[in-house]
Amino acid sequence: MDSEHLEILSVIVEKGGLTEGAEALGKSQPSVSRSMALLEDRIGMPLFEPGRRPLRPTELGATLARLGARIRAANQEASLLVRRFRQGLAGRLRVGGSPIFMDGVVATMIAEFQSRHADVQIDQSYGYLDTLEAGLRNGGLDVAILPLHSSQVPPDMDFAPLLSGNNVIACRAGHPLTRARGITLADIAPFAWIAPPANSPLYRDLQRALKSIGQEDFRVNFSGGTLASIQSVLAGSDALTVLPYSVVFLSRRTVPLETLPLKIDHPDRQLGVLTMAERQGPPAVRQFNAFLQAECERLQARMDHEQQVTRRRG
Repeated sequence: MDSEHLEILSVIVEKGGLTEGAEALGKSQPSVSRSMALLEDRIGMPLFEPGRRPLRPTELGATLARLGARIRAANQEASLLVRRFRQGLAGRLRVGGSPIFMDGVVATMIAEFQSRHADVQIDQSYGYLDTLEAGLRNGGLDVAILPLHSSQVPPDMDFAPLLSGNNVIACRAGHPLTRARGITLADIAPFAWIAPPANSPLYRDLQRALKSIGQEDFRVNFSGGTLASIQSVLAGSDALTVLPYSVVFLSRRTVPLETLPLKIDHPDRQLGVLTMAERQGPPAVRQFNAFLQAECERLQARMDHEQQVTRRRG
């Protein structure tokens, strides 16, 4: 049997007549009548009780109509899914990124993205430039999110900046140094440091930042942890660390952290989205990247406003 004939039968039974069914289907009444005649010929039995107005299906006709309604619903669901997939509102995205930024900034944005696009599944993984670059090339990743300088972007890839990569010295709220005026190297010297994983760009940033303020020899009392463990140790001790300002800014929603008013040297990098130049990826990539861009623009504006207020306060 032609499944389309079963769908037509279901609409005729639902609407109560050939004319009404044809109108609902956007077909002519003669074409609908021919479809029903073909179906009756195929099964060798009538679908409607003869001489009854309005049309009343036979027991077999009613049963086939229920099956046709299920087929019609499945086809409509499939059509909707295809349309949403093409629009980037459904599908699967494989997103990789540097751990500190993914956990500290991007994760909250992913949650908001999925609250609006619940049919987009996101598979997240962690890595640094070499790993993420390999994942994009071998098709294991659709999108990589990491801090880069323009000179680091591979020639066969595109990089869309999202946030400035400013680093700050972070500490717990109420730390003794937050009450000090004109912090000096001697003020910082007694405190231990929390170091990011040794193979991370942020670890090199820590070394560079401390060298820029004259503290090349520093004592590390915790290293190699995740962002959550770094935040926990930071909030529960007098240790210091170097983190991206955006991570500290968003972390304060749940972890009592502050930044010290010290200018430190940091690399000229921006957090951004890295993709293959000649590969579009699934349609949801466009939706996801546009959403990240808009969210990061709002976040950057909030951070800029806070820094301006802080400078006015002295």
